[in-house]
Amino acid sequence: MANRTITPTASEAEPEVQPEEAAEAAEPKPAPVRNFQSWLPLLATVVAMPALAYATTQLLLLPKLKRAMTQAAADISTVPAVAPAKAAATGAKPGKDKVLVPMPKILVNVAGTMMTRYLMTSMTLVGNTSDFKDKIEANKDQLLDVARSALKTKTIADLERPGAGNEMRSELLTVFNNTLGGPVVQDIYITEQAVQ
Repeated sequence: MANRTITPTASEAEPEVQPEEAAEAAEPKPAPVRNFQSWLPLLATVVAMPALAYATTQLLLLPKLKRAMTQAAADISTVPAVAPAKAAATGAKPGKDKVLVPMPKILVNVAGTMMTRYLMTSMTLVGNTSDFKDKIEANKDQLLDVARSALKTKTIADLERPGAGNEMRSELLTVFNNTLGGPVVQDIYITEQAVQ
């Protein structure tokens, strides 16, 4: 048998590819843009956040604020009724003017600072008996000593805690009245306080 070469016909021959057509065929075609679906998360956030803020304010914050204001108003309205009873229990005459006795500045080391930080406090003691000033003057050294003992136990965390001033005032009031043997000191005004 004879060797035959077969030549492809024109329809069987591969077409020549132009360079521009090859580059277009190699690049992937971009996906069609979905306008609404791409904006949906943003739109949901823009609508939902104000609605959540409004609901939180109306359902949580405002009722709590109203309760707190009602409670504060109730506490204020009961003060005049309690004050005469407290004065009668302490032996003071109702309606008597307050007697204020300033105490010298108290300087103590803050606990836990290895004597590198100091607490300085000035206070005024309040009473309503006629001999209040005499009792305080007679026991001033002892009162200063117990105040220093109470204040030097305070740490920086104790002093920075919300309500620390009220806690300190309450503690000093208890310590002073225990030292004086009864409810002699009615209130304490902390006039200066500094931590260095």
